[in-house]
Amino acid sequence: MSSAFAAERSLLLRSRVVRSRQKESAKSFGFVWVVYGLMWLVCAVAVGYVGLNELESSQRLQSDDDTQMFEEEASCREAYHSFPEDFVWGAATSSFQIEGGRDDRADSIWDTFCMKNPESCNGDNGNIACDHYHRVDQDVQLMKELGLRAYRFSISWPRIMGKDGKRNEKGIEFYNHLIDELLANNIEPWITLYHWDLPQSLEDEHGGWLGRFTVDAFTEYSRICFQSFGDRVKHWITMNESWTVAVNGYNGIHAPGHYASATETYIVAHHLLLAHAQAVAVYRSEFQSRQKGSIGISNCGDFRYPATKDVDDEAAERAMIFQLSWFADPIWKGDYPEEMKKRIGDRLPRFTDEEKALLLGSSDFFGLNHYSSLLASEPAEPPTYQGYWADVNVDFSSLPTWPKNDMGWSIVPDGCRELLEWIARRYNNPVVYMTENGVAFPETDIDIALKDVSRQSYLEEYLRACAEAILEGKVRLRGYFAWSLMDNFEWQFGYSKRFGLVRVEFDTLRRTPKQSALWYRKTIAKNGGTIALRNGTCKTPGR
Repeated sequence: MSSAFAAERSLLLRSRVVRSRQKESAKSFGFVWVVYGLMWLVCAVAVGYVGLNELESSQRLQSDDDTQMFEEEASCREAYHSFPEDFVWGAATSSFQIEGGRDDRADSIWDTFCMKNPESCNGDNGNIACDHYHRVDQDVQLMKELGLRAYRFSISWPRIMGKDGKRNEKGIEFYNHLIDELLANNIEPWITLYHWDLPQSLEDEHGGWLGRFTVDAFTEYSRICFQSFGDRVKHWITMNESWTVAVNGYNGIHAPGHYASATETYIVAHHLLLAHAQAVAVYRSEFQSRQKGSIGISNCGDFRYPATKDVDDEAAERAMIFQLSWFADPIWKGDYPEEMKKRIGDRLPRFTDEEKALLLGSSDFFGLNHYSSLLASEPAEPPTYQGYWADVNVDFSSLPTWPKNDMGWSIVPDGCRELLEWIARRYNNPVVYMTENGVAFPETDIDIALKDVSRQSYLEEYLRACAEAILEGKVRLRGYFAWSLMDNFEWQFGYSKRFGLVRVEFDTLRRTPKQSALWYRKTIAKNGGTIALRNGTCKTPGR
């Protein structure tokens, strides 16, 4: 074999070996890639499985998170007060303050007071007022639009007992129409028999509430009202704020403008209580069994905090007793408060045993008008004058942090709750109706008037206090009447102070619901569900 051939053969053999090894290497390399591929596939599946698990876990966490957020949002939505199912939602007015229609009634003491002392009524009078007398249908439709479930109004005594002192059929017809319109629109009438407009003839001929004759006259007037309206009216209030009648009416501030002696204020109060008791006795003995209504009285009460705890506790208690308990104790306990008996002595009239029996239990509910609270303290010096305020002998003040309304009254919602709880403790937790609560703020123009955020806030805060008294204090509050349905004649302030949910332009008598009225409508529809729990704002951690 030649060397060239041998070399070629050697190269060929090496080439075959190389190719053989390349094939084997290729086979091995392909196998390795298959293995690697399988490994990657397994890893991918594993990763995918883990990823899927993580995704599902993430989705579950997100779902749990969303559920928690939804539950928290739901609890936020539910963090509102809910009042009792049968809670009475209403608004209130009084005859002299809104009716007008003076030509169709006899004169009242307020007509005379404003005529003889115009400066005592801001130069205004009640001749036209809101002209409700001629606008009943319109006003009832307004109440319906505002969602009122009840309307508290007073009967004008001089409209029922006419100019000749006899029963006035035209006046009775007016109230019959009002009552029928209310019921036709699913609004329950609540009637107050006396809201301060005493017939002037009783003042002139019998001394008004200073004379015992007026007690019997009120009884007869009440009987006429029960006879005329009791087949449809199921809620009666005899007197509105007897304290205001006795104190403000007999120190020159209110009609009749009489300046009382140190004894006369207590005589007036005594006669108001007896008039209430006699009217209730007539209703219960002659009408209640077939008419199936309830009857009570509305008294005013403000809460008094001791200016200095312990030091002024007695002063604060005494102030409330001389205002609210003066008229509530005879009805719920059978006699005047012991504190008043001790301080007033013989100047305080005494009830006979028969009168005590007539008074005790003479109210089916506790009617309360509440607006404000104050601090009470013991005076540094004894009084140098005589009369009611000397007998009370308390200095009043307010905290600088308490806001004031247009009347100069402090806005203290907690005082409302504390007063309701005080009533529950003192009078064995009676059924209570808040028959007046409201506020006046300056309304310099129509835009400010209609955007009455401050009034809405006041109503919300005081209703929250009411709800807390029900929930926490177990107070049996069963109804609330906002004062007032519309702007009206505000006694010694004339038309200068506006308490209304509805704006009244007194030159045109146009009515326009304010923002507070629309909020109140929503609150009624939700049975208080617009009123958030105190500190009830939801805050989710991490957000």
